[in-house]
Amino acid sequence: MIGIIDYGLGNILAFANVYKRLHVPVAVVRTAAQVREATKLILPGVGAFDHAMELLNASGMREALDEVVLSNQVPLLGVCVGMQILGKSSDEGRLSGLSWIDGVVKKIDTTTSGQPVRLPHMGWNDVRPERESSLFAGLQTDARFYFLHSYYFQCAQPQNVLATSDYPGNFACAVQAGSIYGVQFHPEKSHRFGVRLLQNFAEL
Repeated sequence: MIGIIDYGLGNILAFANVYKRLHVPVAVVRTAAQVREATKLILPGVGAFDHAMELLNASGMREALDEVVLSNQVPLLGVCVGMQILGKSSDEGRLSGLSWIDGVVKKIDTTTSGQPVRLPHMGWNDVRPERESSLFAGLQTDARFYFLHSYYFQCAQPQNVLATSDYPGNFACAVQAGSIYGVQFHPEKSHRFGVRLLQNFAEL
């Protein structure tokens, strides 16, 4: 069963609806006991880094998440701010992140391209897998996903970069460390590309 972590942020129903259409067992997770029952987990998120961490730390699920993700290696997919809080810290806030993947969150530099660049980065953009991964099976050549963000995940270890995109320069839009995955884009809003990625995650 895939558990969608409900700590007050994210498009919970959108993820659940995709998996129901795929006939994949799914449940909304709100307690530590439910976290421990899931065979895979999705950590959604929208909004600000500190607000996400405050809500997750107050949810009663934090200890269970550390246990199942770090000790039991239950696969987890962080989405948007749910990806960003996988890191150590963010330019956006002052709180510590989960520190599950070695990296920090940086604000997109809009001054490097020589042309006007607006924040947030909003809309569809190409995504390029940087190495073989079952998460991007069938998405190696023409994948496009929907983005809405002003910050990006800067990996300390290059091997943790799973896919990249451009805005205005190259940035990591998908990361991985062991069974922990994160994507900056919104697969639940990305039509057939997002459905395929979520199906791939279910089949890991």
